[in-house]
Amino acid sequence: MAVKYQKYPEYKDSGVEWVGDAPSHWQTLKFKCAITEKKKTLAPHLPAGSISFGSVIYKNEDNLALETKASYQEVLAGEFLLNPLNLNYDVLSLRTALSEIDVVVSTGYMVLLNSPTMHSKFLRWCLHQFDVGHMKTLGAGVRQTVNFSDVGNSLFSLPPIPEQIQIAKFLDHETGKIDRLIEKQQELIALLKEKRQAVISHAVTKGLNPNAPLKPSNIEWLGDVPEHWNVPHIGYCAFVTKLTGFEYTNVWKIKEDGEVIALRGFNIKERQIELNDVERISYDLSTTLTRSKLAKGDIVFPCTGTIGNAAVIEEDDKFHINQNIAKIRFSETINSRFAIYWLTSSFIRTLIDRNNTSAMQPVVLIGDIRKLPIPRFDYPEQESIADYLDSAVNRFNMLISEAESATELMQERRTALISAAVTGKIDVREWSNSTAD
Repeated sequence: MAVKYQKYPEYKDSGVEWVGDAPSHWQTLKFKCAITEKKKTLAPHLPAGSISFGSVIYKNEDNLALETKASYQEVLAGEFLLNPLNLNYDVLSLRTALSEIDVVVSTGYMVLLNSPTMHSKFLRWCLHQFDVGHMKTLGAGVRQTVNFSDVGNSLFSLPPIPEQIQIAKFLDHETGKIDRLIEKQQELIALLKEKRQAVISHAVTKGLNPNAPLKPSNIEWLGDVPEHWNVPHIGYCAFVTKLTGFEYTNVWKIKEDGEVIALRGFNIKERQIELNDVERISYDLSTTLTRSKLAKGDIVFPCTGTIGNAAVIEEDDKFHINQNIAKIRFSETINSRFAIYWLTSSFIRTLIDRNNTSAMQPVVLIGDIRKLPIPRFDYPEQESIADYLDSAVNRFNMLISEAESATELMQERRTALISAAVTGKIDVREWSNSTAD
């Protein structure tokens, strides 16, 4: 960025922590010199809205009582919306936006109007950077909430109107290009994940031999399977259990320096275990709770909350399950590596969704897990399918990782560009979109 964009000839200390040095001809002002808080105006005829990651969006009104909406305040296109609530609960998303639609919003929001000294689109980017760089350090109370005084008394650096217009044009154009590239990468990631899932589903339902004779599986959603396969319930070829409520209530005890990791639902992802945040229990307790103790080759399968994921245990005496996870220990007729692909296929996910017993937190019962079907055939063929899928999935994962890294770099580039332009670290006065592309 330093090579492509020039700096201003002279700088001065702006006196604003999140700005740093600013061009010498920019003014340091308080936001209350540039914005005012709009008087709350009722407009129940307008649709309801809210702010989401820096944009004002229409809100689903299905569950919104008419009397609640009647108390909402108006925000019109061209006005600014700021969410001042719960800053400490939401440290990542953008909480300021220039509205492009007419809506009513909760009175918890602040609606702001800009003064004639501020170009609205520059103010949008300025508030964006203030939001990212400083606003979350303000506020008070357990829920860390800001008021107009907190924002109004905060400092920023103000360029002359012509520069504001130029900076806004520059950022609109350049971030638009980056956003389109990010969108393409996200579409690529979604396509790769879809293809990865399709490869898994085809291999675990049809095998690797395209010429193998088929027969009806007698399972409507599964269709035909290779003629030499049978499809029993998991309960016929696996021991499926979990930690009981009695054991959890009366025996279970977390030990900070315990030798055994007690897996919770969010530790189990799609065919892998994530250990960033774990609980531990003693080895003695794990040995006492023999049914729920895990051994190499066991499959852990969340049955409350994060249902649909599963992972194979790779080591003995290292892991245990808590009360929200099922343990599946297959007999010698089923290869665990094949089984993990089957259990995370789109077919099983569909069945699990159908068996969900809760309208709130997703729940699948142990009995329903035992009733899930699983193809059973020669063990060497299961190993071959697992080997093939290990290789294919690794290739997809590498491509997905590369696309995610590219997306992250573009997002970092976008963030840096906004910061540099709004705080005057680059001089875009001579920039033109006719020469930018």
